[in-house]
Amino acid sequence: MTITVNPTPPPFDAELAAALELVGQQIPSSLTPDMIPLMRQMPPDETLDDQVAAVGAVAEDRRIPGYNGDEIVVTVYRRPDQTVAGPGIYHIHGGGMIIGDRFMGVQGFLPYIASHGAVVVTVEYRLAPEFPDPVPVEDSYAGLVWTAEHADELGIDLSRLVVAGASAGGGLSAGVTLMARDRKGPELRASLLIYPMLDDRNETVSSHQIQGIGVWDRISNDTGWDALLGDRRGTDGVSVYASPSRAEDLSGLPPTFIDVGSAEVFRDEDVAYASRIWAAGGVCELHVWPGGFHGFDSLAPQAQISIAMTETRNRWLTRMLDA
Repeated sequence: MTITVNPTPPPFDAELAAALELVGQQIPSSLTPDMIPLMRQMPPDETLDDQVAAVGAVAEDRRIPGYNGDEIVVTVYRRPDQTVAGPGIYHIHGGGMIIGDRFMGVQGFLPYIASHGAVVVTVEYRLAPEFPDPVPVEDSYAGLVWTAEHADELGIDLSRLVVAGASAGGGLSAGVTLMARDRKGPELRASLLIYPMLDDRNETVSSHQIQGIGVWDRISNDTGWDALLGDRRGTDGVSVYASPSRAEDLSGLPPTFIDVGSAEVFRDEDVAYASRIWAAGGVCELHVWPGGFHGFDSLAPQAQISIAMTETRNRWLTRMLDA
């Protein structure tokens, strides 16, 4: 397929376009390697402790073995008086493989502690370029294995263990899901991929459409994948666990949810991934939100389309945890 250079992108949702003007003052469309140190200095969510308390939970940091036995940290959120095993939500944060920490994005899963007695575990995988592939995905898998091995202690019902993440965390969640299938465990109830980063090749139509606009454009995507893979990027030396779009076999996966905006780099690779799960006889629910830029649900949460996106995702997750 021949791709026109910088083809016309789909329009942004009108409400999101107005929000994007404000977002653009804080988050650049294009992230280059020299900007990584500055982006890592973004302030933490100062309301997180209040959100944890509001759902009746406590937080506990645990130091566990990561890739090659190196120490990493997970944070466990649960009720202090957890006596009946509840669902486990294993969270992997976003940030393009190069920024962010385990607290970014976990807020969306905290309400399930109150509603379902869930236990939420979020992992501090090590970031590229200092720790290139396979460290991030292997750290993430190690955290999942630790969570499953300590399910009784943590109060997790292993029949309801879900892996979830957004953006790079969505890509890592897809990679971890493939690892869990290929390494015979842990068994997952479901895989929640929020606008996941799946394909190091960055050559879809949508990846060419989104350049210099929105959030996390084509240039940012190059920056993230180059940091993760270095000279292996775009070659046959890239693992399917690092770049799940390369997986030839998508059979045997747990029920999967994918959502993505129509005006973001990841649109086409995410749609293709869902289509290939269906082609392999699997179960996947896919939503493409018209006019959505990358991360719009968290950056413009009051927009009508953001509310609809979040409600739709939460309804699916609730079905998985209730089953």
